[in-house]
Amino acid sequence: MTSPLLALPGAVAAEGRDADVAAHYGDLFREQRALADGRGFVDLSHRGVVTVTGPERLSWLHLLLTQHLTDLPPGRATEALILSANGHIEHALYLVDDGETVWAHVEPGTQEALIGYLESMKFFYRVEVADRTAEFAVVHLPAGSVAEPPGKPVIRETAQGRDVFLPRASLEEFAGEHGPAAGLLAHEALRVEAHLPRVGQETDHRTIPHELGWIGTAVHLQKGCYRGQETVARVHNLGKPPRRLVFLHLDGSEVLLPPHGTPVRLAADGEEGRQLGFVTTSARHHELGPIALALVKRNVPVDAPLIAGNTAAAQEVVVEP
Repeated sequence: MTSPLLALPGAVAAEGRDADVAAHYGDLFREQRALADGRGFVDLSHRGVVTVTGPERLSWLHLLLTQHLTDLPPGRATEALILSANGHIEHALYLVDDGETVWAHVEPGTQEALIGYLESMKFFYRVEVADRTAEFAVVHLPAGSVAEPPGKPVIRETAQGRDVFLPRASLEEFAGEHGPAAGLLAHEALRVEAHLPRVGQETDHRTIPHELGWIGTAVHLQKGCYRGQETVARVHNLGKPPRRLVFLHLDGSEVLLPPHGTPVRLAADGEEGRQLGFVTTSARHHELGPIALALVKRNVPVDAPLIAGNTAAAQEVVVEP
């Protein structure tokens, strides 16, 4: 779903799975500062939108997802994961129930696989699952924004701001009334600053929720069985995850940011040392300079200087070892 807002002045398309929206509109730091001040919005219209309706929607989703949903009140935002049988993360859903329908936005292009799984688990439950991506676009209003979206759209409100499920046909009108538009790079920089993981960036084929700090926010430990629950309980009760998410302050003298997948090593061992992890997301922050998230082995000393590729990096703990 290529965004019409790519036609706005200065728009430069993002890359990869985010290519259908703008990376920036000509001034990355100005866009970040606007969001930090509670102004403007971010076009997330490339994200998938999935709805679940029916009288048993919450109790049914409660059986499938990692979050406790049976008593979710209307209007309360939450997030949940779908895990493999071995407890590895497959999907992250950013949810809100409006009293009649559960709305979720998910990573771009993943809604078809997600709906396929959900449909396979319907059995005799009175629920209907639908892909609403063609009808609704997600836009993000930052924390502190006083913008009032037109009509009465479904809104998912968190500490980071409001995710608005906006009718796709009104996206350009919304942009004209609630700008300035900020690109995805600004949004990602603030996500990295907040230590928030993203599926496909901070995850690989073997990532479990404990490694990313998703226990307690997306994974509820006091609920019944769901796929992958045995791994979640075993690691929580009997052990430690093999890896942990860290926040990196990168050397600002380097021109290029280390891309996703860049090896992370101990600085003392140099570029030929043993790889201990990898960069998941790097960004340029309007106040902190170059920053990144990385997934490293649990036993990496928390005070050890690191290098990401050939870039010096000082770490901050996100997930305790």
